[in-house]
Amino acid sequence: MPSRRDIMLGLGCAGALGAAEALRPRSRLTLMPAAVSLSDLIPGRWPGWHQGGAGDIVIPQTPGSLSSRLYREQLARVYRSESGSQPDIMLLIAYGGAQSDGLQLHRPEACYPAVGFEIDSRRFVELSTPGLGPVPAVALTARSRGRVEDIIYWTRVGRSRPRTSSEQTLVYLRQAMQGYVGDGVLVRASAVRGGSAPEFGAVRAFLESMVAALSPGARAGMIGA
Repeated sequence: MPSRRDIMLGLGCAGALGAAEALRPRSRLTLMPAAVSLSDLIPGRWPGWHQGGAGDIVIPQTPGSLSSRLYREQLARVYRSESGSQPDIMLLIAYGGAQSDGLQLHRPEACYPAVGFEIDSRRFVELSTPGLGPVPAVALTARSRGRVEDIIYWTRVGRSRPRTSSEQTLVYLRQAMQGYVGDGVLVRASAVRGGSAPEFGAVRAFLESMVAALSPGARAGMIGA
């Protein structure tokens, strides 16, 4: 006859299998418009800004990794202000149809240090989107030899917009408990300082004007509205 210990181990294994099965996603939530590329969703020009110029955009290099297989598409562009009074803005958008921890690799807190930057001045901000409510975002500064870059970014996972790794983990768990997995996107804009003054104002103005210029479908894909 099996011992009490064997019975308890068996029950524990069965319980673990049951919990894993209960948390297995059974459906997907996709907010990004289907069969449309990021380059089509994000306009090359809108009032005050147009695509152009050159910039050294920091992009996570993960060939062959789980992250590279999960991400369906990335968009990297440089925009210039029509007036010429603002610094060039570097835009990076990474999108995946079924998100996991791969999104963490694209967070500036992870990808900038991986190429030699130090992160400081990290804080939470909210972007203004009239009629849509505020977009929770993160502002931080990345420093390397001879370069200081001011960055604002946000992430969307399903209908949630987590600002930290721990918040993102909770989103994954909540989605699993509800039986689905959501798509996800990271939107990041940044500017290199030309002097000692921060460029967060220009980066914020760019992102807010970009959201306003998006179509309703693209806006839902980017911020979950």
